[in-house]
Amino acid sequence: MIQISEDSSFSSLENYLTFKSWVKENEKITKITKAGEGNMNVVLRVTTSIRSIIIKQSRPFVQKYQDVPAPIERIAVEKKFYDAISTGSIKENFPTIIGFDLESYILVMEDLGDCDDMSFIYHKRTIGDHQFEKLIEISYQIHNTATPTNFPANMKMRELNHQHIFVLPFLIDNGFSLDDIQIGLQELSMSFKENEKLKKQVTLIGEKYLSKGNTLLHGDYYPGSWMTKNDHLYVIDPEFGFVGFPEFDLGVMAAHLIIATHNPSYFEKIEKTYPKTIDMKLLKKIAGIEIMRRLIGLAQLPLSRTLADKEQLLLMSKNMILS
Repeated sequence: MIQISEDSSFSSLENYLTFKSWVKENEKITKITKAGEGNMNVVLRVTTSIRSIIIKQSRPFVQKYQDVPAPIERIAVEKKFYDAISTGSIKENFPTIIGFDLESYILVMEDLGDCDDMSFIYHKRTIGDHQFEKLIEISYQIHNTATPTNFPANMKMRELNHQHIFVLPFLIDNGFSLDDIQIGLQELSMSFKENEKLKKQVTLIGEKYLSKGNTLLHGDYYPGSWMTKNDHLYVIDPEFGFVGFPEFDLGVMAAHLIIATHNPSYFEKIEKTYPKTIDMKLLKKIAGIEIMRRLIGLAQLPLSRTLADKEQLLLMSKNMILS
């Protein structure tokens, strides 16, 4: 099993990629750099004499927080997801896969080039109508994909996600001081962490998240997975993908649009734009939980907001969860 890093020797990586027939015999590596700020995996941009490619490798832990264990086979789920959508009209919105090595947990794909992930919407506090409509269209096409009978349950990743979405943010003492993020946030969080009625709803939705559904999901449909290049929109990192219910992807999407804009009218926009009927009550609960966990949980966003802003969002999300 090969392990890749920014410090990998050009010759060893060249030999590996040539042996796998993923680069040509005369293709020489000229540069190896880190590709973006990936949280979960080692992600490298490998520049050759002809082009550049992205090499992604999963490890048995979260790359950014290496004391947090994570299922190493998540990369195989990602490959299965790309395979599932590869014959549909949205394949142009995902990177093309060049090769996959299950033994080394390596996925090689096209380099999308000079892209920005859409985390900029938190700063701009807006999203373009065209981008919003495209994101809805892509989500619908994912959900409308015939689910492969052998698609992994991805339970270990879901259990990891479940802890960070539905459990840890709502523990009174989870070992994570929110005052390290923003003074006063810990005290602000306590009325939500102590609300048993709220926590009961969160637990019920968490159980639904872990149950089997009938719809292929991206599983992490938020601005960090959305990439823009000129007028084109790409979606990446479907390693949390599973077969569940569409309101999960759509609720997460709604949550981040509301965090960015403080505008709950995105619920109506999603209901109006998404081509199938969706359970809006369920979608709002998912959105409320996602907003809350991003504000008082461990998975913080690149967000500059006052305590008053966060309180407004938390109260809004509480009403969504209890609606």
